[in-house]
Amino acid sequence: MDLADLARRLDQSADRVGPEINRTVQQQGRLLKTLIQLNATGRPGPNKITGDYHDSWKPEPFPVPDGGGVEIGTTEPQGRRLEYGFFNMYDSLGRFYRQPPFPHVGPAVTVLEHMWPDPFKSACDRIFGES
Repeated sequence: MDLADLARRLDQSADRVGPEINRTVQQQGRLLKTLIQLNATGRPGPNKITGDYHDSWKPEPFPVPDGGGVEIGTTEPQGRRLEYGFFNMYDSLGRFYRQPPFPHVGPAVTVLEHMWPDPFKSACDRIFGES
């Protein structure tokens, strides 16, 4: 490929950068949500009792220049307590707790972080591939 061809291909690819990166980020966000929910269905993570906490995990997409972002979270108040534990502490009602951590978010992130390069390499191939 010569420099003239490179310039043409980069120019053609510019419009694909944002949508492809956003698509890949959203896909990885959905995968992270699934891994968190999988970990929140029993030990070593928290047990799934009613399913309310499990089902409360939602991806929230947000725009960023030339791409997109996603935040995965829960609105349930027990999220931090389940992930990190609540050792020898009193809650706001004065009840004493000795609850061990049941990590489910951290392990999901660890699994996914080893997989992240490949989807983004594939996105680059789709962006800069032959037109």
